[in-house]
Amino acid sequence: MTPIARPWQNPFANRPFLFYITARAGSEFAYQMGVVAVGWQVYALTGSAFDLGLVGLVQFIPTLLLTFVAGHTADRHDRVRVVQLCQLTEAVAAAFLAAGSFGGWLTLPEIYAAVVLFGIASAFISPANSALLPAVAPDGQLQKATAMFTGMLQLAVICGPALGGLAYAVAPAAPYAIMTILWLIAPLLNGAIRIGRPPPAKAPQTLSALFAGVGFVRRNPAILGTISLDLFAVLLGGVTALLPIYARDILHTGPWGLGVLRGASAIGALLMTAFLARHTIQRRAGLRMFQSVIVFGLGIIVFAISPWLWLSLLALAVMGAADQVSVVIRVSLVQLATPDAMRGRVGAVNFLFINTSSQLGEFESGMTAALFGAMPAALIGGIGTVIVALLWMRFFPMLRNVERLEPEVPA
Repeated sequence: MTPIARPWQNPFANRPFLFYITARAGSEFAYQMGVVAVGWQVYALTGSAFDLGLVGLVQFIPTLLLTFVAGHTADRHDRVRVVQLCQLTEAVAAAFLAAGSFGGWLTLPEIYAAVVLFGIASAFISPANSALLPAVAPDGQLQKATAMFTGMLQLAVICGPALGGLAYAVAPAAPYAIMTILWLIAPLLNGAIRIGRPPPAKAPQTLSALFAGVGFVRRNPAILGTISLDLFAVLLGGVTALLPIYARDILHTGPWGLGVLRGASAIGALLMTAFLARHTIQRRAGLRMFQSVIVFGLGIIVFAISPWLWLSLLALAVMGAADQVSVVIRVSLVQLATPDAMRGRVGAVNFLFINTSSQLGEFESGMTAALFGAMPAALIGGIGTVIVALLWMRFFPMLRNVERLEPEVPA
């Protein structure tokens, strides 16, 4: 059986979790490097903002089309094997980009084809990875494991793009070569995972089973409230798209200031991760989640009206910290409220909501800024986030009254 951990123990002492989080961190570093390398290369080849925008579209379409199939696959097959196959697929695509960049024969359609492979792999890997987390976390340590896991992802978000840009400056093929290596190491680490729990019963191969995750979410107010709160908070709080406008026209800083602004939120999230890894939320978890979303919205409001760089950085850091609290609680709540046999399909629904809201959130911010200006757009988003949190507290009282994030530790 999976070792039982006491609240003061470190989840890294559990080998399955250590292999899992190391593999996921390496994969996320590779992905973040790819975002920079592909974007830079496409723009260098074409000089077209439209072609650059298509990169995100061709990656998002496979995710949109395959999400429910991917969730069903995660509940029918060995999740570790699904993750390994996806990572090998990503390694093949990265190796193709490395070879084409090194040989000088890579074309725009070939880059798009590789990005489509990344999108397909991402669609399948997300629900399988999400469903694996409760299985590799020590008993009674899901909240702490979630905090550590999301902190590692934040670190990859901060460092991955910088590493990708430096590698690309050395040679266009260099970041793809590093990505290939990372995506080849990750399946080896995942292959070392040994889960001492029985595998979930296989979901039947029927159309109703394929979309069972949607029905399960709709019938469970706690999960529905958690996922929908995240959807609207991300949708309304997408100020990231406005950072270039704020950096140049409102805060009157240069590219260095934009870079600092982009990193401030992740730094706040990392600091909160370090705190939550030692001080888990022991009571009133549902209320804490709503409070963190309200603080996130208030941070947006302060950022929207701030004329000073230092205050804007502080607001973004507070937003990142508040969002990290919300993420840890949301992930833990959804995992604990979902049977293991359904975690792949419910994770697919959650992934679709998050991915869609992230894309639409940036679009909403851009459109609102075009109509009213950047400052009113950010202000509307912050106020809307606070209002949604207050409304959801009233609509989902069961969620508000959730007390603990962990089941009782077995004796």
